[in-house]
Amino acid sequence: MSADLLRQARAWLAQDPDPDTRAELSGLIERADPAELAERFGAKLEFGTAGLRGELGAGPNRMNRVTVMKAAAGLAEVLGPGRHVVIGYDARYKSDVFARDTAAVLTGAGLHASLLPRALPTPVLAFAVKHLGADAGVTVTASHNPPRDNGYKVYWGDGSQIVPPVDAEISAAIDAADRVDELPLGGPGTLTELGEEIVDDYIAAVTALPLGEARDLSVAYTPLHGVGAGTLTGAFLAAGFPSPMAVEEQRNPDPAFPTVAFPNPEEPGAMDLALALAGKAGADLVLANDPDADRCAVGVPLGDGTFRMLTGDEVGGLLGEYVITHTTGDRLVATTIVSSTLLGKIAAAHGVRYAETLTGFKWIMRAGAGMVYGYEEALGYSVGSDAGLPVHDKDGIGAALTVAAIAAEAKRDGRTLLDLLDDQARRHGLHATSQLSVRVDDLALIAGAMAKLRAEPAAELGGRAVERIDDLARGEGGLPPTDGLRYTLYGGARVVVRPSGTEPKLKCYLEVVVPVTGEVADARAAAVRDLQAITDELRVTLGL
Repeated sequence: MSADLLRQARAWLAQDPDPDTRAELSGLIERADPAELAERFGAKLEFGTAGLRGELGAGPNRMNRVTVMKAAAGLAEVLGPGRHVVIGYDARYKSDVFARDTAAVLTGAGLHASLLPRALPTPVLAFAVKHLGADAGVTVTASHNPPRDNGYKVYWGDGSQIVPPVDAEISAAIDAADRVDELPLGGPGTLTELGEEIVDDYIAAVTALPLGEARDLSVAYTPLHGVGAGTLTGAFLAAGFPSPMAVEEQRNPDPAFPTVAFPNPEEPGAMDLALALAGKAGADLVLANDPDADRCAVGVPLGDGTFRMLTGDEVGGLLGEYVITHTTGDRLVATTIVSSTLLGKIAAAHGVRYAETLTGFKWIMRAGAGMVYGYEEALGYSVGSDAGLPVHDKDGIGAALTVAAIAAEAKRDGRTLLDLLDDQARRHGLHATSQLSVRVDDLALIAGAMAKLRAEPAAELGGRAVERIDDLARGEGGLPPTDGLRYTLYGGARVVVRPSGTEPKLKCYLEVVVPVTGEVADARAAAVRDLQAITDELRVTLGL
């Protein structure tokens, strides 16, 4: 057992205000468990991707009250006294405690803190930062991560997630922060506990989006045990839609997420209860939010009592075209380098500016002036109007409202969202996307796979010649450097390989484009075959 590890553990224990993690760490020290102590104290959660995210527990490599208070102290140091920070939280384990700890540290450093009234969706926090003219915002959430995780996301005064160099400045200030038991708490700054008016203001903002007039729509909905149900239902009713039918077993917040293996609508099985409800009720549409309601998943009926979940790129194209056709003037729409190329073609057809960014909404929201729409394939959408974007981050509730508006208009006209997707395929070619995602226990496997891909460049994938390889670590196309490789294949196909920024996964994003010269179904079948061939070869190439 390393004496240094024991010294670090005892020093951490001495400052930890949480009886739960104190008891946990005391037990580890008593058992002198070298592997567990090394895992918790041999590394620390890194402040990146707009904040912190990790497993709950004692030590610097876990999410806990000490980690959170140090993060708040670092943010306070960068902002300085007198600044205003809005704080929100979801319903995960310890989220409310971490939020109040943040408020105590910030006010102790002379800042002004405004605390949201209860566990609420992340887009409400992002909205509130800009709406209240704050200098920054914090929300305690691990989004769609497993139940054992929590996180800490930071926003700047424009309501967008932070980007470099601010994240590095906060990280350095966190490292330099005092012991948390020596931090002043609760003054001389002030704490304001916000009322329900901030939720009302958010709902008013998202219901001011262009939502058309059609309202005849039956919706089955799940918040996946998260915090979305109340706010989404309130927004639907305020906009004049019928109240969605919620999956009863998943309606209320529950940090254990008892009915799903992973609380992410993209994960296999996560949507089973919602799809069963939709089938039983004959719903026109299935909608889901992830636990903090910043993402939106969409399912559509196939006419035989079954439903199909749309991909994030399919929803992204539908929303993009709808927003473009319901806004005017000089506008910008944006997506990421791993999303479908369809949005760029839609934008060009309508004479609207288009931009591609690195993965993540912190980059999408900085794509340029005049933005009315941004999306990423991982079910994240920010929908705007001529007045701009009400939320400068992904917003699962505003997106759900707009999808409902599109579906209601299609139903009024005797059509479906699938018909609208076919229309886009005929105009621009069928853009089919899929993802190969490999979860690992050892992050070194991901680094090794990326190194192998760079050392042994592929000449073809799935029978298509590789025409170009862009190493995104070099900052291709004027983008900031990021660990990733982009393959351009013969016939307009594309593959992007990158490590996940939030989970221990290596992700591969695939797209093929098939011209529609006959039936759309034939083009779709050809695209599915091509995607499978590329996926099969990628599995072999990666060796994971």
